[in-house]
Amino acid sequence: MRALILAPFSGTYLARLRRSIDVVYESWIETNTLQDPDQLGARLAAEDISVLIVEADFVFEEVFDAAPGLRLVGICRNALNQVDIESATAHGVAVTHAPGRNTNAVAEMTLGLMFSLARRIPQADRLVTGAGWRDPTIGYRLFRGTEIAGSTVGVVGFGQIGREVARKCVALGARVLVHDPFVAGRQVRAVGAVPVELRRLTAASDFITLHVPDNEATHRLVGAAFLARMKAGAFLVNTGAGSCVDPSALAAALEAGAIAGAALDVFDGHPLPATSPLISAPNVILTPHIAGATAQTVDRHSRMMTGEIERLLAGKPLRYVVNPNYGATRAG
Repeated sequence: MRALILAPFSGTYLARLRRSIDVVYESWIETNTLQDPDQLGARLAAEDISVLIVEADFVFEEVFDAAPGLRLVGICRNALNQVDIESATAHGVAVTHAPGRNTNAVAEMTLGLMFSLARRIPQADRLVTGAGWRDPTIGYRLFRGTEIAGSTVGVVGFGQIGREVARKCVALGARVLVHDPFVAGRQVRAVGAVPVELRRLTAASDFITLHVPDNEATHRLVGAAFLARMKAGAFLVNTGAGSCVDPSALAAALEAGAIAGAALDVFDGHPLPATSPLISAPNVILTPHIAGATAQTVDRHSRMMTGEIERLLAGKPLRYVVNPNYGATRAG
């Protein structure tokens, strides 16, 4: 069996896999290349690849059509939108993924952005590194911040990441409000948070952190009306879906001082265009989609994918399979 791994992968797990199968490793991070689907399909067939592991590459119908020997596609993410699941099933190919691989990483980044906003850490750093710290009292006058302990944090979206953010904020001593219409209130209360309607959360929170999926229902969730309901001294953080925030409305709210600040790690597109109104907005922190970028995240998805490949080799059920009926097609 041969595997083509196009995702960043832990050396430990690469070595473990290579003890039992032939592995070709070409991380897209290192090659800075995403595969053309037609060329990828042809390559899988020519090189007799049975297992394909991806993180950013797309695996469309033409890939499955061209590679009859493919048995498993592993996605080193929780999201499934980059793989044609229906086509995989029709071709008898198992698709597995890595739920929770970056949950803690994104939750910690969310808290980091909250602290950076509350204590104005980037601005304080620029003052010192820009040789502007001449008066020993200026820091107390310019950068007197606020504490998360004792504040009200609103968590919008209570999936794995939103839940972990809520837990961490409760542990820090914050009062946590949660809005998620698809989650039972008892699950929210179980972590010490309070389930509320979105309008109440928006108006009551000192920090609002967004952890919603990218879909039609959440598109531009945060627009002018949402921002107008926020406290004047409140902060907005988005490490979820870039499309849920209207960048023009947010920039206008920041310019007007309608909210105290915002921090975003996700945007409509990557990289963020130089023409975005957020670039020149005041009191905003912008990071290049790095919330999940930790060594531990890579290690987790490497472990999960390695386990799935080993289960496939042993003829055992896959733990994270998303199309469990794939075998019926292959058997037929």
